[in-house]
Amino acid sequence: MSRAPQPFDHTVRSDERLLLDAGTVRAWSARTAEALGRERAAIDAINVYPVADGDTGTNLYLTADAAHRAVEAVFTAPGAAGTSAPDTTDAVRAMAHGALLGARGNSGTILSQLLRGMAAVLAEGADGDHLARALAAAAASARAAVAHPEEGTILTVAAAAAAGCADGGTLPDVVRRAYDGARTALEATPGQLAVLGRAGVVDAGGQGLVAVLGALVETVTGRAPEALPPSPGVRPGPAGPEEGCGPGGDGPGYEVLYLLEAEEAAVDLLRARLDALGDSLVVVGGDGLWNVHVHVDDAGAAVEAGIEAGRPHRIRITHFASTAPAAVPAPATGAPAGTPAHAREERAPRAVVAVLPGEGLAGLCAEAGATTVQARPGEPPAGDELLAAVRRAHAREVVLLPNDTDLRAAAAAAAERARAEGIRVALIPTRAAVQGIAALAVHEPERSFDEDVVAMTAAAGATRYAELAVAERQSFTSAGVCQAGDVLGLIEGDVAVIGEDLTDTARTVLDRMLQAGGELVTLVVADGTPPGLADTLEAHVRRGYLAVDTVTYHAGAGAPPLLIGVE
Repeated sequence: MSRAPQPFDHTVRSDERLLLDAGTVRAWSARTAEALGRERAAIDAINVYPVADGDTGTNLYLTADAAHRAVEAVFTAPGAAGTSAPDTTDAVRAMAHGALLGARGNSGTILSQLLRGMAAVLAEGADGDHLARALAAAAASARAAVAHPEEGTILTVAAAAAAGCADGGTLPDVVRRAYDGARTALEATPGQLAVLGRAGVVDAGGQGLVAVLGALVETVTGRAPEALPPSPGVRPGPAGPEEGCGPGGDGPGYEVLYLLEAEEAAVDLLRARLDALGDSLVVVGGDGLWNVHVHVDDAGAAVEAGIEAGRPHRIRITHFASTAPAAVPAPATGAPAGTPAHAREERAPRAVVAVLPGEGLAGLCAEAGATTVQARPGEPPAGDELLAAVRRAHAREVVLLPNDTDLRAAAAAAAERARAEGIRVALIPTRAAVQGIAALAVHEPERSFDEDVVAMTAAAGATRYAELAVAERQSFTSAGVCQAGDVLGLIEGDVAVIGEDLTDTARTVLDRMLQAGGELVTLVVADGTPPGLADTLEAHVRRGYLAVDTVTYHAGAGAPPLLIGVE
């Protein structure tokens, strides 16, 4: 085992922070994401409990990154620099809510509950005494969220952090003593959990929590704590399976996670049902929104239990046997030796061709691997241009995304001509760029062609779309008479809203679209729109829709002012 940590000098310096104000919370969230990003691989490598799938560090980092992005959104929202600037309550609640929405894996889910437990107390005060009580509340709430708590885990480390600063004091003193307690407890975990002792490592989740508290120490005191030495049993890559855990063992084969909108009474019944189905059950959250994590053999039954309890979404199912990276075979040209390189070049297995408005959006999708065709205002690409793009993709199989209802005939003709040349082409009838983005997001070249096309078609079909445009002349629409200069909100191709202001009209369109539900809003903003439009709309969604995420892309020049997608 590594040597015991050296206690801090607990003398408070004049430059240390004495209150955990909003700015300090913001800095802490940033340092936490950075620290877990740096330590991700090392934490992954010692991950042997509860399942040796080598992803605890990654899951903690993704959870912390989601928390930090939520905090940044509060600070960058319109008006945040004025009289309505965020306070500690706003910042810690955003951090906890972002972690809840973005929680990954067993440890990430527990981390989100730790932050939630802290937020409730820190909303009442931001000094050292309140932080000490917040850490105690965090440890208690996290332990209560786990169906069968084990000692020697992140829960033990959290409890030790709270115990280390239970007497309170100044903020710098509290954070130092919490860190000391957590680090000492981490060193003892191999003697508490047999699987850790056999592997010769400390608990991965506990090490992640020590990194979180270390980031807090550095934020408050200005000095980073001494780095943790590596565990002697660390391996240079994801850990292999331990008996009883994941693939090759006696434990469940699937990890199931989902967000759940449900009443607390229904969640109590869900806990009992999931506990009977599997293990590693963690249910965190409250106020109608929960994050559910469980390991089971029957993933379908775990999801069905969520459906009976409320409305599950963002469902993620991972088979533990599929977590190891697949070997990538070397390409074989099949050409005789001495053939010129350009002649030996074979077609790629599969490509995506997408028609996109705006230079920025086309560039973004090109970076994602798509061959793009830019749709210029008033000049839709012809069939020959689409066929040329299919040829340029130089692939045996091509998925074609026209992203415009009016292009369907031209795209179908281009697909037929490409098939005559021996290229296998699937035309997905996407009607808007946001549907094409959704399809591209789930594209997986490693799948069979048919499975990939089905998944991309389903993603596109599950995305409702809208567009905001400016009327060029007076005309009759399905929403009434519009005048030149009016802002038109088109939903699924029909004018649904007529307004005078782009931002106000966009809010109305968003509300109408989200009345039918949704999990993800995509905003595609063109050049020339009002400054802060995307930030205003993201804040509107965040305030009014509990479990809806927003992602923004910049279309650049040559695109409609605003495209909206709701998945």
